[in-house]
Amino acid sequence: MTSAVPPLHAPPADRAAAPGSTAGRRTAAPAVPRPRWELPALGALLAATAALLLWNLGASGYANSFYSAAAQAGSESWKAFFFGSSDAGNSITVDKPPAALWPMALSVRLFGLGSWQLLVPQALMGVATTAVLYAAVRRHFGPAAALLSGTVFALTPVAALMFRFNNPDALLTLLLTATVYCVLRALDGARTGWLVAAGAVAGLAFLTKTLQAFVILPPLALLYALCAPARLRRRLGQLLAAGAAMAVAGGWWVAVVELWPASSRPYIGGSQTNSFLELTLGYNGLGRINGNETGSVGGGRPGGGGGWGETGIERLFSAGVGGQASWLLPAALAMLAAGLVITWKAARPAASMESAARAAFLAWGGPLLLTAAVFSSMRGIFHEYYTVALAPFTAALVGMGVALLWEERGSTAAAAALSGTLALTAWWSWVLLGRSPDFLPWLRWAVLAAGLAAAAGLFAGARKGRRFTRAAAALGLAAALAGPFAYCLATVASPHTGSIPKAGPAVAGAGPGGRRAFEGADLPQGAGPQGAPVQGMPGGMPGRDGRTADGRMLPGGPGGATAGPGGPAGGAGGPRGGGPGGPGGAGGLLNGTKPSGEAVAALRAGAGAYTWAAAVVGAQNAAGYQLASGEAVMPVGGFNGSDPSPTLEQFREYVRSGRIHYFIGSSAGPAAGEGAGMRRGGGPGGATSSAITEWVEANFTATTVGGAVFYDLTAPATAASGAS
Repeated sequence: MTSAVPPLHAPPADRAAAPGSTAGRRTAAPAVPRPRWELPALGALLAATAALLLWNLGASGYANSFYSAAAQAGSESWKAFFFGSSDAGNSITVDKPPAALWPMALSVRLFGLGSWQLLVPQALMGVATTAVLYAAVRRHFGPAAALLSGTVFALTPVAALMFRFNNPDALLTLLLTATVYCVLRALDGARTGWLVAAGAVAGLAFLTKTLQAFVILPPLALLYALCAPARLRRRLGQLLAAGAAMAVAGGWWVAVVELWPASSRPYIGGSQTNSFLELTLGYNGLGRINGNETGSVGGGRPGGGGGWGETGIERLFSAGVGGQASWLLPAALAMLAAGLVITWKAARPAASMESAARAAFLAWGGPLLLTAAVFSSMRGIFHEYYTVALAPFTAALVGMGVALLWEERGSTAAAAALSGTLALTAWWSWVLLGRSPDFLPWLRWAVLAAGLAAAAGLFAGARKGRRFTRAAAALGLAAALAGPFAYCLATVASPHTGSIPKAGPAVAGAGPGGRRAFEGADLPQGAGPQGAPVQGMPGGMPGRDGRTADGRMLPGGPGGATAGPGGPAGGAGGPRGGGPGGPGGAGGLLNGTKPSGEAVAALRAGAGAYTWAAAVVGAQNAAGYQLASGEAVMPVGGFNGSDPSPTLEQFREYVRSGRIHYFIGSSAGPAAGEGAGMRRGGGPGGATSSAITEWVEANFTATTVGGAVFYDLTAPATAASGAS
């Protein structure tokens, strides 16, 4: 049998040393022999990962229309590409930096607009993450451990979801994994180049999802400062160089944006002061921790969060979150503890396999623990899919820990740890599968029985022989991966749209009634259909008439621009998402609208004469019209309608100069009542969108076009009102 991990007491190989020189000045990972089966196995892993991520990919349509519209805009305007604008007219940016939009925008520019053009880059990022993870684990633990890590990662349900979706988390996860890989390479001989590369990758990760990229850095920096095989002064100098590389890679774009005259660039979406620094430190920064997120769905409630679920470590194992990424999280924590116990006796300099292995456990374990702690304590906006950031760390620890314990299985303590971890994993899978009682009900009992039997077999393996032990290990591996594999298949078999996708089948107690059909409009804890109050959303969850419990209309309104997935070619898309179903609901807030053919034709007619074919409150509303028509549509108020952009004066000037053709209000129909669109978002800037809507209604004539209310801004109701 080929050992899964090189013997820990083997002498280190110094690839940097010339023949005959004294080894040890630049230590490196030992040269792990490459067995004949490794390359075919790696090829099979990457091919299977690609197949899993690409299968049925086009069914999700435009996925998150908010980012799809921005990618479309970037494919048409290099200025929109650079800033990450929501529209080619460059009125406002998305509420994130633009790095995650750039691959999609380039793909659309090269191959045209469509679901595959938008989502294939995300799938390729998933394959790349698997490959980087494999390379990182193999370096110190061999190919078998690396294959196990890659498999665990690829079969994490939330990874199968997010690498088939167009949120920024796909690129972020790839870059986080690459950062750890670069740090591990730097630790092999205190190599400055690799540490600087880690800083540069972290900077690019900042341009993907701002401060979340930095969560993993404190444990990695501390690890390098304590464990790199160099003098303290050199280690500190290298860390400063890496910090400088990070500042350059992540700061150049920020500097350009902050120095660019605000009058000639798009408004920074998600901010209240048109400042990317405010967005970074507030709405996308400390606001996520303390819940004070001015301009968010929660409207910046005094005193902070609470509307996005209970905080505490149990959040990661809760009904809504547990099935996304926690299947092997208990095993990863157990493997981290076991790995550190076994390798802790090593001396600090990385001159032995024990210390190199220990550094690897710390490099993956530190970021896992800190990221989990941050997710557990967030009182602001928290979505289940954020947990994809845990997937590579979990997978690496499982692969390394299993390989190490397998190598040490002759020890009673190691055999007990391996067996106990497998039993724990089987039990936790049984719990998670039990939360979806209608999904393969037999599977949870099969997993539990097989897992416990395999655990007993592994513990008794030393007395039963090698063949018996291998059979028990194979059975245990199948039991540990069966649950997440089944959830992955359920994930890829279904389209996913909207702003808050979820992996796996319906889970009892997750979200409003645990309904998967509610995916496209999931909202904070306490949300309920038909206008029931919801924590974190002003006035409560909208009902089917598009109004909240306090009678306000949210973006999209009822009917007309029907909430839907907003797929390609005129808005056709899959059935998942689109709010609570039927007209109205929260589709216009958390999912793109699906305009009628008549509305699309109206937008296209003479659109070349205008900067924006239309303006509409809320970025998801605008995205649906923009993707269907191919014309720029201004999202008044940004994502939530709560950003003060444009101001009423700016909007009136745009109208006076003939730059906007239509304003689209709420939909027409028997449920519409007196209906305007959303009048106020959650936050101070919401008054601006309300004022614009009221001004349009008072000065222009409403016309129903394909079920939506259009105001022709080139034809004021009276000359006097048009000049007002």
